[in-house]
Amino acid sequence: MSHQVANNRIDWVDYSKGICIILVVMMHSVLGYGEMVDATGWMHPVVEFAKPFRMPDFFLIAGLFLSHSIMGNGRSYFDRKIVHFAYFYLLWLAIQTTLFEASVLLNNPVEFIQIFLKALVIPNGSLWFVHMLAVFYAITWAVRHVPKVVVFAVVALLQIIFATGVINTGWSVTNRFAEWYVFFFAGYAFAPIAFEFARRIAKNARVALEALVLWAVLNYWMVSHDVHALPVFSLVLGFAGAGAIIGVGALMARFDIGHALRYAGKYSIVIYLTFFIPMKVAQKGLASTGIVSDVGLASFIVLAVGVIAPLVGHWLIKRTPLIALYERPDWAKLKARKSKTPKTVFIES
Repeated sequence: MSHQVANNRIDWVDYSKGICIILVVMMHSVLGYGEMVDATGWMHPVVEFAKPFRMPDFFLIAGLFLSHSIMGNGRSYFDRKIVHFAYFYLLWLAIQTTLFEASVLLNNPVEFIQIFLKALVIPNGSLWFVHMLAVFYAITWAVRHVPKVVVFAVVALLQIIFATGVINTGWSVTNRFAEWYVFFFAGYAFAPIAFEFARRIAKNARVALEALVLWAVLNYWMVSHDVHALPVFSLVLGFAGAGAIIGVGALMARFDIGHALRYAGKYSIVIYLTFFIPMKVAQKGLASTGIVSDVGLASFIVLAVGVIAPLVGHWLIKRTPLIALYERPDWAKLKARKSKTPKTVFIES
């Protein structure tokens, strides 16, 4: 595979993460703009096509490297996997709440604090994924000694039951756990299978492309006939879509194409934390002016702004103190206890 490992990164993972983050930004951009102008465009079917696998692939890829650290030092794990995401959630929740609830802050500071505190328990908007990652990492640590097959069977059954509509706790955190944790856990538990799958895909490009076309046709049919959300089907299509995204990433890495997509994947956390702000600005600007009449084109512009603006902003501040927006400063890290055991370096992505 061309450039498989560079600077302690695996290229196909970055490509896949790039696809994932663009699909997430696309959903918020397209649906949000459509609601503003009360119309749909040619990008809406693209969003619908990605619905069965948009979050499953994101969560599955997030769990791929977990085995490197979960059986290690507990303090280090807690710092890198839980405190890490808690820091970014709190920081960006404060930023978003201040920007979007500025009038409340000025007129009723107590209500502003209540809104902020409520979001700690009931995450909303775009930051819920960061919140859930911290929860998923904590839960996976708690069950790390339970046989992986047993945990996977239980959470897979939980996802199937959730798809029936029987489970609805009324709390978004537990509902999302029931719906998405199986994919995150699968990324952790079956990471060797995912990496071997990517390796084989890269070696057999023609067969892989044929399989991807077949998957795309089946996925489109399932979505167009509203089958994708049914019990079992939602689970199977989630894994099938995640496999497809891994396959596309492996092929792009092999042929060394789409470097911009790989770059977006490398800095997917930057995009995820920031996109909501420039996206909202672009949505309101286009909706209020009507300068772009085609809803699909306007949605695409919003998507482009949502992806590119965070990357440009990150590039501009990466050598300034403001980089703390994306890189956790030392004061926000748990100090590691001194150990005589040599450090082991793992590839992380």
